[in-house]
Amino acid sequence: MRLRLPISALAALLWAGAASAQVALTPARPDPADPDAVIVEELVVTARLPGPAWWTVSNGASTVYVLGSPSLAPKHMAWDRSLFERRLKGANAVILPFEDIRVTLTGSFGAAFNYLRLKSSTPFEASLDPGARARFLQARTRVGQPADRYKTRNPLAAGLMLATDYRKQADLTTSDPTKLVKLLAGQAKVRIVQRSYNLGPLMGAILKTSPEAGRGCLEEVVAQVEAGPGVTLTATRAWAQGDVRGALGNERSYERCIALVPGAQVFDARMKADQVADIEAALKRPGHAIAVVWLRPLLAQGGVLDQLRAKGYAVTTPGEE
Repeated sequence: MRLRLPISALAALLWAGAASAQVALTPARPDPADPDAVIVEELVVTARLPGPAWWTVSNGASTVYVLGSPSLAPKHMAWDRSLFERRLKGANAVILPFEDIRVTLTGSFGAAFNYLRLKSSTPFEASLDPGARARFLQARTRVGQPADRYKTRNPLAAGLMLATDYRKQADLTTSDPTKLVKLLAGQAKVRIVQRSYNLGPLMGAILKTSPEAGRGCLEEVVAQVEAGPGVTLTATRAWAQGDVRGALGNERSYERCIALVPGAQVFDARMKADQVADIEAALKRPGHAIAVVWLRPLLAQGGVLDQLRAKGYAVTTPGEE
């Protein structure tokens, strides 16, 4: 059973025109709550072949070609698919990021109850001081939403809803290019490996997030709405050209907000472990497979490639192809 809720995008992301050389991969003081804050520098290499960057994982007999994907991109973004299409031929599987969020039958009532507890009879902005209220009003007006859209008592919920509305208004999506890869794999009749996860526990976890953390999230999202989509557009252009460092400059306000939710790091670790397990399973089959993994979970310390290297698999960077 699937339950569609206005803030169901909560778990969907658990996981400016500056020159790419100026992008700091790792903050000077990384947030310990952000599991993808620290990047493994030696994995950040500009691709030699045309199009987006690929990494290769091998056990000597089988190979998985890993496409690092942006977690946020313009809808229907154009990119050079020639290398992908060559690798799709003869592939025995295509491993994708999780498809969507499900709520099990036994957990749906709890999720719905938690959602109702987040709701309020008055708009969220009524609880803000005049300065914060003015900024929030301007931000929600910019994304075309009325005050009643944000009837919640929880600042984290308000921030996540505003982030979702901003991305929709700016024509940004977390689905591309994964959706296109899935379509092409289906047309080629290649087996698709894609997981889904239960939303219920994380819905309840929003309620346990401290008000201070929630207000910090809201502040960051409002600032992103004010800045507009320029950072994402620049980063995705870099991604399409195989410029990994530039692609990592994508905005991450939503991801940092999610990291504040109790249990989010456990959930993130589970998703990475599942992706590692799916790649390992593909390496047990003769031939080759394709995996699509969001860039930061792919390249972070403790991320997918870091775990696979620790297990003894050979990892090749885009600069070595």
